[in-house]
Amino acid sequence: MPINKQTLRDAGFAGFRPLARLEINRVPQAPGIFAVLKPDGYEPRFLAKSTAGVFKKKDPSLREAALAAEWIDDADVLYLGKAGPGSKGNRGLRRQIQEFVDFGKGKPPGHWDGRLIWQLADPQSLVIAWKELPAAEVNLAEAKYHADFREQYGRLPFANLVQARAKGV
Repeated sequence: MPINKQTLRDAGFAGFRPLARLEINRVPQAPGIFAVLKPDGYEPRFLAKSTAGVFKKKDPSLREAALAAEWIDDADVLYLGKAGPGSKGNRGLRRQIQEFVDFGKGKPPGHWDGRLIWQLADPQSLVIAWKELPAAEVNLAEAKYHADFREQYGRLPFANLVQARAKGV
């Protein structure tokens, strides 16, 4: 199955808001998966330096050639991530997406998944969508979306540098 804006809608994803207009309190607190998509007509321009926070004293920036090599012109989806419940049950989509957005504003992250998003010019025009899932299904769903995307395009989305694996299956 192709993975694009329409198939994500058909699969129950919600939101589809530009990051600039994201109202974080409208994002559910439940576990799930989320996607960052390019808006219609988006042409990538890469920044020399990422706006993302430093992780373990490492600059998240890549050279333009490395960024261009990850870009897939005909893909709507730029990043697919997950939001589990956390060990104390206090995580979920709202907190994960807020941390992702804060990371792009230079705050230090707990991890740097999706960091290439923050080296794109005008990341606030990118669109975010999410899908609530039972906690037990999150890892498998993320792994399946990654595998399906890889099958369609021959590689992972632009900002996914590591293939998700289904844990506990």
